[in-house]
Amino acid sequence: MQAGFPDFRLGSVLATSFTGTLSERHGKSVERVPTPHRLIDWLSVNGLAVDSCTTAQLDLARELRESVHAAATAAATGDALPASAVDVINDRSARGRAAAVLTPEGSRRWQLGPDSRVEDALGVIAADAISIISGERDGRLALCASPTCRAAFFDTSQSRTRKWCDMNTCGNRQKKARFHANQRKSPSSAE
Repeated sequence: MQAGFPDFRLGSVLATSFTGTLSERHGKSVERVPTPHRLIDWLSVNGLAVDSCTTAQLDLARELRESVHAAATAAATGDALPASAVDVINDRSARGRAAAVLTPEGSRRWQLGPDSRVEDALGVIAADAISIISGERDGRLALCASPTCRAAFFDTSQSRTRKWCDMNTCGNRQKKARFHANQRKSPSSAE
C-alpha cells in the first residue's frame, strides 16, 4: 500500500466499511481513497482485487459510497430512502459480475473473475449494501454518536446498542474528551 495516505478504517461489514473511506463527514473530512490507485488498495484489502482503476471508475465508486451512506443513514433514522441513492445502488449491483462462493468453513465470500473491473467490485459492495439496508441480515443500522463523524455502521452486537462506528477512533476520542472534562471539573488531589 502507498505511504502518505490516511489508514483505512476496516470493519466487518463491507458496505459500511466502504462508506468509511470518507470519514469525519461533519467535521474536517478525511478522504481515504483520493486516487484511483488508493481505491485499488482498498478493494484489495477487502478481498476484491482489481488490476486497474481510472479516474472515471473512482468517480463511480465515490458516487456509490455516497449513495450507500445516504440510504444507510435514512434507514438508521427511519426516514424514506432517497430515490437517487436507491437508483445508484441498484445500478451498481446490476452491472457487477461476481460470484458468491462457499468457503470450506461454511461462509459465503465473493469471488471476482480474473478479468474483473472496478465495476464488478462495486457490484459486490452494492449487493452488500442491499442486504443490510433491506434488513436481510441480522443486525441494525445505526449512526456513530460522534457529532463530527455520524458514520453509518451495522451493529451486530448482542444488545444492538453500539454507539460508535469504531471504538478505537470515535469512541476513544469521546471517552478521552469526557475524561478531560471531568478532570477540569474536579481539582486534583494528588498533592
